[in-house]
Amino acid sequence: MAKYVKWIGGGIGWALGGVIGGLIGFALGSAVDNLKIQQDSTSVKRTQSGDFAASLLVLSAAVMKADGRILKSELDYVKSFFKQQFGEERTLEYMQSLRKILIKEFSTQEVCTQIRLYMDYSSRVQLLHYLFGIAKADLWVDQKERNVIFQIGKDLGINQIDFDSVQAMFFKKLDSAYKILEINETATAAEIKKAYRKMAVKFHPDKVAHLGEEFQKAAKEKFQKVSEAYESLKKEKGFN
Repeated sequence: MAKYVKWIGGGIGWALGGVIGGLIGFALGSAVDNLKIQQDSTSVKRTQSGDFAASLLVLSAAVMKADGRILKSELDYVKSFFKQQFGEERTLEYMQSLRKILIKEFSTQEVCTQIRLYMDYSSRVQLLHYLFGIAKADLWVDQKERNVIFQIGKDLGINQIDFDSVQAMFFKKLDSAYKILEINETATAAEIKKAYRKMAVKFHPDKVAHLGEEFQKAAKEKFQKVSEAYESLKKEKGFN
């Protein structure tokens, strides 16, 4: 508790205040001692890698609890992701914290409201992509998991078109390529090309570079899905 008071008193970041602070304050220990964020009230606050990690812990728990089962494949997915981003030692601390958060009851809406205040839109979309990755870690997305992610996306301010685009990257259907590019099946070659250029800018990995290497890597994978969808439609429609 003494450390938690020290963190709040030091004003070390939005992630340790409000609802998120209440959830992770008892759990994180020294794992988040390095969380920092720009404090100049005259400028736009930008979420740093550590702040985003705290958000991930809370929302990861929400998705993992959705179907009433905590699966090893889900824990392994989160652990692997955090290990690439933060290293072995810090990941062990984060995973201990995650296990404690998993036994807590909390409002996802309140957490998302706090995240939405300080996290830019591109980062929130990337967060949605990560959550679908957890849900599909066991190769199957339960409807309850999908419902939780949908509600999280809604509370994060993700529009329906972007939600459908990210979701389509995890579900192979006949119209997946169209969903990913956010167009309908009647789109012309010119419209498809225009949509691809728009999505290439929208989901460019550089937009989440400030969140750290592993988040940028995940963004590159999402960017690759956009490119694959475009190539698929080029073959289907027969244009170059």
